[in-house]
Amino acid sequence: QANVINLKTFLSAVRLAHQGNDTGVLPLSPLVPAKNSDVEKPKTKMIITSRRDYPLTKSFPFSLEHLQTSYCKLARIDTRVLCLKKLRKLDLSHNHIKQLPATLGDLVCLQELDLHDNHLEAFSGALCSSGLQKSLQFLDLSQNQIQALPIEFCQLRGLVQLRLDDNALLRLPCRIGQLSHLRFLSAARNKLPFLPSDFRKLCLENLDLFGNPFEQPNPLVPNIQLKIPLTLLECAARATVNHRIPYGCHLLPSHLCKDLEVAKTCRCGSACLSSFIQITVTMNLHHVAHTVVLVDNMGGTEAPILCYFCSLDCYSQFLDRHLQSN
Repeated sequence: QANVINLKTFLSAVRLAHQGNDTGVLPLSPLVPAKNSDVEKPKTKMIITSRRDYPLTKSFPFSLEHLQTSYCKLARIDTRVLCLKKLRKLDLSHNHIKQLPATLGDLVCLQELDLHDNHLEAFSGALCSSGLQKSLQFLDLSQNQIQALPIEFCQLRGLVQLRLDDNALLRLPCRIGQLSHLRFLSAARNKLPFLPSDFRKLCLENLDLFGNPFEQPNPLVPNIQLKIPLTLLECAARATVNHRIPYGCHLLPSHLCKDLEVAKTCRCGSACLSSFIQITVTMNLHHVAHTVVLVDNMGGTEAPILCYFCSLDCYSQFLDRHLQSN
């Protein structure tokens, strides 16, 4: 980092010395250390908010930890961004991105990912099974066109804040209760008719479900999928889950493993797979969140939630209690 002219002179002297010249005639001069102000520090943050400022010929510094490229009309994620292994925060909001590459999951240090106001229609299961499982804490998918999130989404167990507002969501992930670190959830203005039964397991600080067309719960009108007698597959599946028998793709076909991973849980605590009775009941959202944004303009904080029963007996017992309480 010395003065350029002095440095060139020094290198010339080294070359002459290497050639065996007399040291007395070497053009040596003292090297002055560079000032701190002359030394460029590694760049860790870059903010680009217009298309004309987007670098087309120049690479992004590999030292970047925070990159924002908003309002750049990007149709896809730049492959150069996927090489920035030190990235902790990536803001790609207000673009035209339709699809996310699986290699986005290689950014193993990524803690915050902002994709709001794009054209996304899906969030792939491959990303949920990548290195983002442990690192990702903040995810903003609001103002997109997503109708459903994959089963694997709940593998992102490091999530603390999740924004899903202004999409076309017809349901939330059935295993959303596995997001044990989640504290802020916003899914306002979607198309949710009800909440998954696993929603009861959440422990949130702030919850916003305003503007969803929630159905009116009616426990007296069940959706009966119960098959009597139970099939051998149903009996085996229930036993596997209830007794916590280890399984995996090395023992069972992959589609059976996926079915077991989304097994329903009866009010009695037993599992059921494809043979069950389903109803919706009312849940006060304050049971899962400290602060609740009103569900509707009427000041309500209640929403319908799915409830499952493994047998007619379990449903009858619930119905008796429900009728007595009313």
